[in-house]
Amino acid sequence: MPAEQASLPASPSPRTDPGTTGAGARRRSGRLAALRTTLTERPVSLYAASVLRIGYGLLYLAFLLREFPHRHEIWGPGSPWTPALAAQLFEQTGWSSILLLSDSRVYFEFCYGLALLTSALFMLGWRTRAMSVVFAVVVASFHARAILMTDGGDNLMLLMAVYLCFTACGRRWSLDARRRRLRASASGAGSPPAGAEADASRLLPQLGAARRLLVTVAHNCGLFVIAAQVCLLYGSAGLYKVQGSFWADGTALHYVVNLDLFRPWPALSQMVDERWLFVAAAGYLTVLLQLALPFVLFGRFKYPVLVMLLGMHLGIAVLMGLPLFSGAMIVADAVFLPDRFYRALAERGRRAVRRVASGGGRSPSRSDAALVPPQRGRAEPVPVGRRAGTAAARAGRMTAGAPPAR
Repeated sequence: MPAEQASLPASPSPRTDPGTTGAGARRRSGRLAALRTTLTERPVSLYAASVLRIGYGLLYLAFLLREFPHRHEIWGPGSPWTPALAAQLFEQTGWSSILLLSDSRVYFEFCYGLALLTSALFMLGWRTRAMSVVFAVVVASFHARAILMTDGGDNLMLLMAVYLCFTACGRRWSLDARRRRLRASASGAGSPPAGAEADASRLLPQLGAARRLLVTVAHNCGLFVIAAQVCLLYGSAGLYKVQGSFWADGTALHYVVNLDLFRPWPALSQMVDERWLFVAAAGYLTVLLQLALPFVLFGRFKYPVLVMLLGMHLGIAVLMGLPLFSGAMIVADAVFLPDRFYRALAERGRRAVRRVASGGGRSPSRSDAALVPPQRGRAEPVPVGRRAGTAAARAGRMTAGAPPAR
């Protein structure tokens, strides 16, 4: 047997085509290079980041203004959830709040005014890099002070406030962008730096390049985390709904619209509940949309999905009385729209403003046209050169009604 096995020819090893292997390696290296270029050389979705800044700043400003009459009952030193109880909870959870640094009512009013001012400045994009950090501290402090009164909208807004600290959300549609534009137009975009700026540019070129690289990478990673957070939120919500029997048989929304805690308009909730076919279809569509969003982000099908999600959140805001949660989700969905969409939207807005400023863009009516005297012919241009006499004679014959010379 050993001799027979030794006499058998060895089985040929599988051969690989070096051309195919090399092409696959080049393709993988090209994809990695493109990913590295996208991550390190150009900040992506600057307009989307600005929309997130404006949206969350406006939402939190409106939230603070809405709760202004009830601020002492929710966050004040004399609230039912006393500072001592909040401090005991902080020892267990590790949270902290600037509102607990003092029990003075004057200090609380100062903090509340600071929160209003911070939200407004963050929304407008004034010193955005610093204001984003202050805004995150404000949101975290108010969230932790009355953590038992928060909902999903507060939690999402807190996460987004922290994520936006790492993004360049002040590059577009902000006071910072306007200041940079005015400074560039005043100094001249092509003029070389002079004085101390020229010395700094010669002495520290690598420091500037490293700073740009760090800002770009942090911005792109921050936006990626925001998009991943939204996908995780929708995906987990859809999967949890699939496991429930009420969502499987289409009766979940019937119980939702009959909860007294989420019925700001009882008559409207009753009217919706009577349309049982609509309630069942809306329940199935909700689950389908939440599960589908993470899988359609890189295709054109994401646009109708985002539109339907917008309608879903508007319905939640009206039927369930959760405007802050719905607004936070609508703003978060804006991260998936490309910059060309926002540029086109801004251009349409500028055209509409110019049309209104120029008189409303109204086309002339027949009554306006009747006021214009009839024109017998177009004005001929003044001829120059040796053809002047011929052109003048032709114009005279046409005016007199004679046929033109051939």
